[in-house]
Amino acid sequence: MNDRYEPVIGLEIHAQLQTRTKIFCGCSTAFGAAPNTQVCPVCLGLPGALPVLNRRAVDYAIRAALALGCDVQPASIFARKNYFYPDLPKGYQISQYERPLALGGSLTIAAGGGRLVGLTRIHLEEDAGKSLHEGFPDSDRRTYLDFNRSGVPLIEIVTEPDMRSAAEAAEFFERLRDILVWIGVNDGNMEEGSLRCDGNVSVRPAGQQAFGVKAEVKNVNSFRYIEKALEYEINRQVDVLESGGRVVQETRLYDSSANRTFSMRSKEEAHDYRYFPEPDLPPVVVGADRIETVRATLPELPEARRQRFVAAYGLPEYDAGVLTQSAELADYFERVAADAGSPKAASNWVMGELLRTLKERGTGIGEVPLAPRALAGLIRLVDRGAISSSVAKDVFGKMYDSGRSADEIVAADGLAQIDDEAALLTIVRDVLARHGDAVAQYCAGKTATFGFLVGQVMKGSGGKANPKRTTELLKRELDRQG
Repeated sequence: MNDRYEPVIGLEIHAQLQTRTKIFCGCSTAFGAAPNTQVCPVCLGLPGALPVLNRRAVDYAIRAALALGCDVQPASIFARKNYFYPDLPKGYQISQYERPLALGGSLTIAAGGGRLVGLTRIHLEEDAGKSLHEGFPDSDRRTYLDFNRSGVPLIEIVTEPDMRSAAEAAEFFERLRDILVWIGVNDGNMEEGSLRCDGNVSVRPAGQQAFGVKAEVKNVNSFRYIEKALEYEINRQVDVLESGGRVVQETRLYDSSANRTFSMRSKEEAHDYRYFPEPDLPPVVVGADRIETVRATLPELPEARRQRFVAAYGLPEYDAGVLTQSAELADYFERVAADAGSPKAASNWVMGELLRTLKERGTGIGEVPLAPRALAGLIRLVDRGAISSSVAKDVFGKMYDSGRSADEIVAADGLAQIDDEAALLTIVRDVLARHGDAVAQYCAGKTATFGFLVGQVMKGSGGKANPKRTTELLKRELDRQG
């Protein structure tokens, strides 16, 4: 990126709402059904079919608006957005235009020194169907259409042009996804298309107030790709200006395999959507009572929970950030911490062994077979010195796979920590007898060998020696020899 130019970025994010039925009919929204099996006259746009608004879709949209600090409007209007595309059977999309459901709002991101990104609006609309361009014997000649997605409820979240780098845009998209998933209005599954992002980007000479000419990068469905697409587009526009050219306002697509954007249509080719109020739907009237009813269902939001974890549990900011990656993970940690009586130890185990195991096995926190109370029992054994930390990791693996408690495994496998002085002294003296060179080095002042000797004692005890007692006895025996 040339320092002489500053990028200006705004995002438009389309999030499918997790309702069981579509926004204007009773067809299922479940993903993965056979093509064209979840359709009816309404979502196929057949003559005479009338839309009926899904109340839950409106409540979910209100829920998202409140979580993002938006002002929910007392009345909003659906409109017809007219354009022709093969997967839009009516020839228009029911959306909101001049009077959206919610205005304003903001989200703060860490990038840019804690940048506040303003929101312009959140509005409701229906999704289009899906054009299938590959996967068929004649895909080189034909496009197939699946209308199952047609009519799935969406919210479109439009930001102000407040971001100044591709990294900021990627972080905003990620933070927004976390919130939408956290409050239960979107599943965050970008691979299935339930969350998609368009980026509007322009560049201007550093210090200039007026915006440059923008390009829109359409339908990017990952944090990494939105960053790479915007980085490419920023550099492309800078190169155009540096070579004396003029940036053209246009819509572009991102090719992830080639890591480049390419023109889809210019402004002159863009559709005139000819918005007008949808005659078959009345205004959406949202009273104060309804807003407060929805607000009462909102959980504690991620940022508030992060702050509470730091203040109430004394956790580092890093720990709090990791533990609030999802509401389920945060809930799991809090239950472990409460039962174990040691928040920091609970944090270490959840962030360490638990998340490592989940990553290795490709599973999520919702699939953990280990109850929080069971993990807390393991932590209590370590805290009171019944087993060592190294043994505890082995016990954790056995608990995870078998469902047995830590107490059962420790008793059955004879893993209890060795505290008996006579037993430990026997192991210590054996180690010193077998490692005379290390003893001599220690006595000569090379104290680094002490760690080696401790390790040998732990090895000789099968990891069961009490570390504190081991250190005391080993030091006492070495001092005698010195």
